[in-house]
Amino acid sequence: MSDLTADEARRIILWAQGLLGADVRRGGVHGMLRRLGAVQLDTISTVARSHELVAYARLGAVSRPKVERAYWHNPAQSFEYWCHAACILPIEHWPLYAFRRRAFRERRYRWHEVPDHVDTLLRQVRDSGPVTTADVGGARPVKADGSTGEWWDWSDSKIGLEWLLDIGELVCTRRVGWRRVYDLAERVVPADLLAEELSDEECVLRLARVAGRSLGVATRGDLIDFLRLKGRHAAMLDESLLSGAAGLVPVNVAGWPAKRGQAGAWADPAALESQPRGRHRTTLVSPFDSLIWHRGRTERVFGFAYQLELYVPKHKRVHGYFTMPVLAGGRLIGRVDPAREGTTLVARQVSLEPGLSAAKWAGAIGDALWSAADWVGCDAVRVERADPELAAHLAAGVR
Repeated sequence: MSDLTADEARRIILWAQGLLGADVRRGGVHGMLRRLGAVQLDTISTVARSHELVAYARLGAVSRPKVERAYWHNPAQSFEYWCHAACILPIEHWPLYAFRRRAFRERRYRWHEVPDHVDTLLRQVRDSGPVTTADVGGARPVKADGSTGEWWDWSDSKIGLEWLLDIGELVCTRRVGWRRVYDLAERVVPADLLAEELSDEECVLRLARVAGRSLGVATRGDLIDFLRLKGRHAAMLDESLLSGAAGLVPVNVAGWPAKRGQAGAWADPAALESQPRGRHRTTLVSPFDSLIWHRGRTERVFGFAYQLELYVPKHKRVHGYFTMPVLAGGRLIGRVDPAREGTTLVARQVSLEPGLSAAKWAGAIGDALWSAADWVGCDAVRVERADPELAAHLAAGVR
């Protein structure tokens, strides 16, 4: 069993996540997607949408249309499904989620009762071709006064389409105006992938390898969180780790909790052999980036206690609405709450982590702000609120 220092583990993690070294940029956006295994989707757009920010953090100022084309392309190179959350996944991973499609089919319920007319919806897609929710009655029901319900109050047609996506009859491989386009899996998933039948055990085993490669070094809880496994599927993960079938090797990381005689974590052998070197990325990090999915892991790896305050009442927020961590020098050094006003990137609040020197780190925060501004077409940066010492050091760079 290998022993790693906390610094060694952190460098391996950053390399695995494509945030350390130049070689991690090979393959562009789709290469990055294969490296990460999953990129989370979210509707919020302050600087840009999260799936764009994830690519930007690793690849730099790749154009946003190029990012979109790489994710949603014809023929399909990726598809949308449930991993850690709603994610873009490499199309070659289609067979690996058969266990989840079967589980949804058995349950016949997720957030809503499945309507009776799903077979009619499926026939409509088969006969007329790809559809959006607008083609089948809209995403939300219309009330008597002409208004629509809240975002979670789906129409029966939306529920039906999502159910058919959950069980693998339909698939989303592209979007139009941020609306999913639903098509028959048999029309867009390559035939060899569609024909591959894996058992639940094989699905979980192979996904454990995917998660292990993406995370570099991970506890059992980190892997569970990446894949959102429960019950018997979590037990399958445990078996694949203990038997060695998952291909991950046991390691102990200094400072990470571990039971006596047992591995505290698991590592991708290729990551252990990589001896990661090269330049660290300096960048803003999306709250939905897989680097920080697991908040306990984020604190364990980076000593960074992070909460997204999006759903916290405004008067109770400490750092802001959509606080983005700042990555520099292989550390999470601070936080920025960004917004856009025309061609100005606004940092509504900026803060450094306790104990860090503003004189040393303000330049990195300024670089992260200006780089993001340039990427989204802003020609000015304005900092609205910061600690006086940090504000003074930022002022020259921001001006």
